[in-house]
Amino acid sequence: MRIGLDVMGGDHAPESNLEGVAQAIGHLAPDDALILFGVRPVIDEGLAARGIADPRIEVVDCPQTIGMAESPVEAVRSKPGSSIVMMHEAGSARRAEARGRTPLDAVISAGNTGACVAAAQMHMRRLPHVHRPGIAVTVPTFAGPVVLIDVGANIEPKPHHLAQYGVMGDVYARKVLGIERPRVALMNVGGEEQKGTSDMKQARDLLRNAAGLEFIGYVEGRGVFDGEADVVVTEGVVGNVMIKLAEGLSAGIFRAIGREVKSADPELAQRFGAVVKRIYAQHDYEEYGGAPLLGVGGLSLIAHGSSGPKAIASAILRSRVFVESRVNESIVERLGAMEEAVA
Repeated sequence: MRIGLDVMGGDHAPESNLEGVAQAIGHLAPDDALILFGVRPVIDEGLAARGIADPRIEVVDCPQTIGMAESPVEAVRSKPGSSIVMMHEAGSARRAEARGRTPLDAVISAGNTGACVAAAQMHMRRLPHVHRPGIAVTVPTFAGPVVLIDVGANIEPKPHHLAQYGVMGDVYARKVLGIERPRVALMNVGGEEQKGTSDMKQARDLLRNAAGLEFIGYVEGRGVFDGEADVVVTEGVVGNVMIKLAEGLSAGIFRAIGREVKSADPELAQRFGAVVKRIYAQHDYEEYGGAPLLGVGGLSLIAHGSSGPKAIASAILRSRVFVESRVNESIVERLGAMEEAVA
């Protein structure tokens, strides 16, 4: 496999990304290649400082960078020499073949999410039958992993976009998470049929009529963590706010429990600390690395902006599962059948 990594993207770049490379490189296959995109002197210095000299690593010098706060579309258009743009261009089979090069199998960035989405759509293009790509995050819950789609790629979705997200999320849950028959639900303000906007009700009906989909209706926010569904469909704003709220709340709860136990019984706190660490590890989002932008002609994994080395390494290693599971081929097939049924 040929995997591209944006070394300059993220809140803790380039250090966290290079540390992630150090953690992952030993687990790659002998014929794998890890292509690092960014400012070459910075990358070379970082690799040397970590004692990394591996023939499977290539460096592509990118003179420009896109900041986390920059306007996504404008930045992608005005900075063709940025790591995000050059990496996604290298991940496009169409672009690579035109230049006589082998395209990347996967690209990974913890940088500007909007820029990643824009660059992926510009260079990788959308898969056949896909109207709007969506970011699918795997949320670790006490009831098991849940796929939440979309979490930021499409903030004003149409009903048919949401219906397609249900199908794409179903494919991802089956192929990558190994859920045999995922229960798919639509996020709403309540579970009752009469609740929600007209667009929400239209999306519900489209999901209900989608062949091969076990659609169970509406789900409320709390139902996501109670294990009521395996795939939860929502609009980009709601999904993005939800995952960030959940991350902040869970981290805060663990800290509060630790403080209370320590103040009550310092000796007990030492024994309890090991238990808390095990529980936290079982529900650590960094285990899943990045979230795939489903619906584009390739694999673009978008990692959390605050990703640490563990998340970057996980994204590098888990990209193989996505590619070998042939998720994109299944998405094209399922959405094609969906369009034929409506026609």
